[in-house]
Amino acid sequence: MKTLFFSVCLFLASVSATAQQRYSQEMAQSQGKQWTHGKSWDYVNGLVAKSLLNLCEQYQYADWTGNYYQWAKEYADNAINPDGTFKNFKKGNIDNINSGKVLFALYKREKELDKQNGTDNASRYKKAADFLHDYLVNDCSRIQSGDAKGCFFHKDIYPDQMWLDGLYMGAAFYAEWQANFEPDNEQAWTDIAHQFKTIARHTYDKDKQLYYHAWSANPEDSNSFWANKTEPYKGCSKEFWGRGMGWYFAALVDVLEVMPKTHADYKELVTITNTVAKGLKRWQDKTSGVWYQLLQYDNSYVGECGIANYLESSASSMFTYAYLKGVRLGILPKSYEKVAEKAYQGLLKTFVTSNNDGTINLNQSCRSAGLGPAKDPSRDGSASYYLCGKDVTIVSNEGKAIGPFIMASLEYELKK
Repeated sequence: MKTLFFSVCLFLASVSATAQQRYSQEMAQSQGKQWTHGKSWDYVNGLVAKSLLNLCEQYQYADWTGNYYQWAKEYADNAINPDGTFKNFKKGNIDNINSGKVLFALYKREKELDKQNGTDNASRYKKAADFLHDYLVNDCSRIQSGDAKGCFFHKDIYPDQMWLDGLYMGAAFYAEWQANFEPDNEQAWTDIAHQFKTIARHTYDKDKQLYYHAWSANPEDSNSFWANKTEPYKGCSKEFWGRGMGWYFAALVDVLEVMPKTHADYKELVTITNTVAKGLKRWQDKTSGVWYQLLQYDNSYVGECGIANYLESSASSMFTYAYLKGVRLGILPKSYEKVAEKAYQGLLKTFVTSNNDGTINLNQSCRSAGLGPAKDPSRDGSASYYLCGKDVTIVSNEGKAIGPFIMASLEYELKK
């Protein structure tokens, strides 16, 4: 009887493990290739490629991960030459740094394979990562005055602007490079922390407990037409956009994972992360467990075009990922496990659907959103823009949601 009992237990454990793997693996299998294979160097494609590499690493490069690793590798190889130089890197946009995160995992894995095979395939990825790091640190445009001096422009066409998105694109890559190659560089970690501390100081609304999408150090500039011109929240955009806060929350936990705990700014970044977590808990939809496109409203808010505020999958996936990872790393208290559990189950129930061929979809994502520049006054940061803007449509299987969903699923699977 004991033998039978233990056999049943092992069988059930195996079934449970297989079931828990389903969503990271099946989303990768269903949607990973279309966002990576043969694609150009772009932050969205890089986000999905990074999630595929995370999956490979978490499951120790199991046989079934082979395709996912190859898709991510081919994505990087499509952008860089064999000697590690970029084929067509476009400067002036911090978004283009984000894809560089795939280079660290590729370098690590290819070094292992080089030792086994007597080859030298890894060095190209290190050289490419070094180029991106040097460009970001030494050549990217930075704000030149005030308490934000030294903070990166989001793009050159958006002078003196910081967006929450940019912390995930630039600072998080910067931190991963430092952790891999110069972990003891105190000045670099101070520079990284400065980006987070500055945007937190300027965009946090203590009454709503949320962060505005963007801030301009020069709100009178024509490209910052969307910014508040007076206090309070001078320079801030008008609304709390879900995905913007998702980028910021995810960037915080990713940076704190690798930042030396002894650094003078470490505790302050932990405090900021907990402030983000507390605010988002307040605005989590009580019924579904996920979050709205515009965080401070429910679906009773309707844009000028007649589209109502909606539960949105990319932000909800990013929040779920950050809560789960933050708790696992001890950055957030364990009390947030309930928030994360409800959120993850909400992702599955609210956004995931199945197809007849066995693939799955992730629905209800905002395709894109931004602010300005001056030549595009329709991108004014109003609540109605985030629902009705010409570039703000609701789509399925958007890479900005696929990557974070895979990452959230991997975190969830770690705790099972």
